[in-house]
Amino acid sequence: MSEPILQMQNISKHFGLTVALDHVDLTVYPGEIRGLIGENGSGKSTISSIAAGMQPATEGTMKFKGRDWAPKSMTDALEHGIGMVVQERGTIGGVSIAENIFLGNIDQFSTAGFVNRRKMNQAAKEILSLVGMENIDPALPTTVLDLQDRKLVEIAKVIARKPDIFVVDETTTALSQTGRQKIYDLMKEQKKQNKSVLFISHDLDELMEVCDTLTVLRDGNLIKSLTKEEFDEEEIKQLMVGRELKGDYYRSDYDGSYDKEVVLKIENGNFGEELKDLTLELHKGEILGVGGLSSCGMHTLGKALFGAVPLQSGRVTAGGQTITSEKTAMQHKIGYVSKDRDTEALNMDASILDNISIAGLDKIAKHGVITKKNERNLVKEQISSLSVKCREPKQAVSELSGGNKQKVVFGKWIGCDSEILILDCPTRGVDIGVKQAMYQLIYRMKKEGKSILIISEELAELIGMSDRLVIMKDGAISGEVTRSESLNESAVIGYMI
Repeated sequence: MSEPILQMQNISKHFGLTVALDHVDLTVYPGEIRGLIGENGSGKSTISSIAAGMQPATEGTMKFKGRDWAPKSMTDALEHGIGMVVQERGTIGGVSIAENIFLGNIDQFSTAGFVNRRKMNQAAKEILSLVGMENIDPALPTTVLDLQDRKLVEIAKVIARKPDIFVVDETTTALSQTGRQKIYDLMKEQKKQNKSVLFISHDLDELMEVCDTLTVLRDGNLIKSLTKEEFDEEEIKQLMVGRELKGDYYRSDYDGSYDKEVVLKIENGNFGEELKDLTLELHKGEILGVGGLSSCGMHTLGKALFGAVPLQSGRVTAGGQTITSEKTAMQHKIGYVSKDRDTEALNMDASILDNISIAGLDKIAKHGVITKKNERNLVKEQISSLSVKCREPKQAVSELSGGNKQKVVFGKWIGCDSEILILDCPTRGVDIGVKQAMYQLIYRMKKEGKSILIISEELAELIGMSDRLVIMKDGAISGEVTRSESLNESAVIGYMI
């Protein structure tokens, strides 16, 4: 076997009293695609971020290419051969795409203190072509891009520096199938060049398909590393959670029934190329799935139903009343979980308590007065019922893992007694145990008479949970199927392409 390219020994990381990593060893070899998997908060992102210079370890040592390794920053790490694409927002909104790509390295385009932006934009355009974005103007601000395209910019920035180790943290969940295939191809190219990949994902099928080796972490400890020949889905699941997963994953029934009452409706809705004369109804007690390719318009539909996108024509109604804004949507007990969690669903500068309670202030107010006690009780109830892993309610939400952030978003809308929930990619970036808990929660809410609209790029999720499934293509509905035991992905894909 060749010499390791990266050795991490006895790595520990403490955040106050919280132990994120407890004396973990990790070794990566040249030409290896090593997967990291574990429940949210298991430490997989933490150990990768230490290797990539995002944060220092509390204890332990590292060697990279045979030399002591202690990068001062992510920029320092990237310059010396380890580049990381982070799980959430990794671009800066106030500057151009080109400036994001060359952040920390813009001096190469400077002469006498002036930046040659034409030259920088041309270089950025060549880099963007690596991820199929050659038609994007690099002079534009990153704020004009959606989550997927911002993520592709990050990937292009890292891969253009030709790192010896390419660290991919939960990135594929933000991408369409086309985008996923692009990143798989980039990983294979790394391997072909005898370079390495650290690939963090909650998608076990994806990891088993792409990776050569797989390391399982749990509660900050390394549990086991497996070679490709040792991959076994059920064993890996059990190693992740430390127990056998009990109960149904998706729904086990094929009833698919719901009330005739329409609780939310869009009629002849139009919004540019994303919604074209679209009409759709959600019924009381229904789980309605909406699927399609990433650019089909389904994410815009979710925002329009919540009043966050003003239709150019047509209207959205709930209970016979027109929804004109997020405020009126909330007045009609509508909650919305955005795909872009850190930017649109959470206030990252605020605490767990503030994020959960903000939507439920009317519920806890007594005679117009909000008491701290009522607010704390509301938040503690959601933290407990959703098993949010945190130190205390006042902990900053930015310190939580991706899955626990998602639980906070759910808690915000469940805590204010939402009767209608619009869930855009609700299980993005969460582990298999949390996914199961969320699916069981969604099904329980259906049984309570609540109405749920699930927007997702995961067909298995939509087929597994929906009473009725509509497929969108080019801003319109291209097909509709109902729940049945015989329904499979092949029966749906034809409507998408």
